[in-house]
Amino acid sequence: MKLTAKQRLFADEYIKSGNATQSYIKAGYSVKSEKVAGVNATRMLGNAKVKSYINAKMAKIESHKIADAKEVLQYLTRVLRGEETEEIPDNVNGGTIKRPPLIKDRTVAAREIMKRYPLDDPIVAAQLKKLQAEADTAIWKRDELTGKNDTNDKTVLIDDIGGIDDGDDKA
Repeated sequence: MKLTAKQRLFADEYIKSGNATQSYIKAGYSVKSEKVAGVNATRMLGNAKVKSYINAKMAKIESHKIADAKEVLQYLTRVLRGEETEEIPDNVNGGTIKRPPLIKDRTVAAREIMKRYPLDDPIVAAQLKKLQAEADTAIWKRDELTGKNDTNDKTVLIDDIGGIDDGDDKA
């Protein structure tokens, strides 16, 4: 598991923070923008050596005292459902009052849960559907140009500038 000093620093920062982009920046990699850092950080997390290093470190620090993903999701679900309560000072009687989470706390819990299930997010689903349509269109265009679409199918294709190509070019 030979890592460069920057890779090791990135992995250690990632273990601490869980934020790949910020870990990439803190590791000292040069970045043109935060978006570029995010893309490169994702690639770094895909590196087999870095992954192996992170997994080995996490296994060392894993303990029954540290909440695992299932426990965190269960807690967030209890907050979302209003099953968790917190004690707040009762200024009238001098004691404390137990109250369920506020709507904003429930909303934050819902967002945190949805981060773990991105395909349930309608925005992500729409983006994936768009990407699939673009890929299908590109394959169709390639096949049309190479003659692989040998059927006489008059499928309508939306071209790159948003017009419709019906195949009857009258120039």
